Formats: sequence, structure tokens, C-alpha cells
Amino acid sequence: MIRLITFVSSLLCLVIPIVVYAKDPPAQVIVWPASGTPVLRFSFGKFRDLGSTGKQHNYVTDTTAENVWGKKISDASFTLYLFDKSKTRVGEGWISLSNVGAGQLVKFQTNLSAFGPVSLLELVPTSLPSELQSLAPPKALSITVNSIPQGAVLKVDGVEAGVTPKQVQVLTGKHLLEFNKPGFNPGKFPLEIGPNDVSGGNVSYELGTSAHDTIELRDGSVLTGDVESLSANEVIVRVGGTMQRLTRNQVKRISLTERETPQ
Repeated sequence: MIRLITFVSSLLCLVIPIVVYAKDPPAQVIVWPASGTPVLRFSFGKFRDLGSTGKQHNYVTDTTAENVWGKKISDASFTLYLFDKSKTRVGEGWISLSNVGAGQLVKFQTNLSAFGPVSLLELVPTSLPSELQSLAPPKALSITVNSIPQGAVLKVDGVEAGVTPKQVQVLTGKHLLEFNKPGFNPGKFPLEIGPNDVSGGNVSYELGTSAHDTIELRDGSVLTGDVESLSANEVIVRVGGTMQRLTRNQVKRISLTERETPQ
């Protein structure tokens, strides 16, 4: 009888499942700035879902911010950007601090919104006290760039930015705007944005005299080249080294550029 009880007990030991409960994921910690002397250390807890509106999910997370700088921080504001695993930005939140003493740790809640699963967090300062301004990222200003005539290809610091009129973002410092439009001489415009500028304003650049004749056709297209001959019934124009013959009825308007008279 004693042997039977021992055998059954052994069987029970074999079939009892072992359940392990997973703990909440550890808090995500961000030290700002990411390089150099640390100033603030943020810890973000688990995101709690507050509901959704369409594809947008709203969350709240317990947050702590610790002043590890050694001096009092009068006020500072940050945007918290949210990214998925592919580092695509999917949401954001905002953090504002005031009167945080040296070594002080403050606790609060941060509200966030996202359009997808969140894997990575990034802090970007939006407002800093004067003593921390040197740690602020370069300021970008929006400027509207136009040309006369419009429709010129615009490059900013050698990178194509679109066709004028165009609104572009530029950082503080020196820049070079380049304009190029078929039929007109290309142009360059130096631009400098100062650290205290609050608006980039507008830039309007007048292109040089047309380098070639312009032939506007009745179908809406425009040719730029050199008119070689013109008669009552025909126009002969060289476009890119190739002669083209146009009938009078194809041509709507011709604009002839001034040429130097050969010696």
C-alpha cells in the first residue's frame, strides 16, 4: 500500500504544470542630450491604451524626469516622437518641465497618440532656458522661394528642392539657392539665416535674359532654340543641335532674344 501511494505521488509530480508569469516590460530610459554632459534622465513606463479614434490610438504613460545636470532648470519643453520597428514616425507627445532643482526627480503622466505600434522613442527640445540654448538643435525656418519667370528648377545647397514657387525649410547659417529654367541663363543666390531670425520670409530671384529664342506652339508646347529662318509659311529652328521645320499654322507666338552682331 505504501508503494502504491508513492507511485501515484510520482505521477502527480510529472503532470503538474509550471506557470511563469511575465513581468511588465522594463521602463524605457532616455538621457538628454544623447551625447556630451547629461542634463535630464527620463523614464517611461508601460503605455496604457485610453481608446482610439479611427486609426489613432491614445495612450498615457507614467513618466519620471531627473535633473542630473547639477543646476536648477527653470523651464524646458520637449516633443516626444514615437517610431515603429522600421524607424517610421507613427506618433508624438509633449513634455513640459519647470523649476526642477539639481538632483530633483519629478513624476507625472505623459499623454501620447500614435497610428501604429510603438517601438522607439526620441526626445526633441522645443523650448530651453538660455543656459541650455547651446544644446538646442539647429533652428529651421520656412521660406518661400520664387523666380521671375516662375517654373525654374530650384536647388538648395546643391540638392534639388522642386520648382518655383516653392516653400523650403532651411537651417541657420549660409546657403546657396540655384535656379535653372530652359531658355534662361541659370542663376545663383546666396542666402544667410541668422540665429535670431524668427521668419525666413520670401526670396524672389529674376532670371537672366533668355539665352535662346522661344517658340510657343498652338498645342500648348514651347520650344527653346535658335530661329534660323522665318518666312510667311515656315519657321526653321535649331533645338539642341537639330533642325526642326514648323508650318505657320503650328506656331502661335515667337520671342526672339537679342544676339550680338558678328564682326
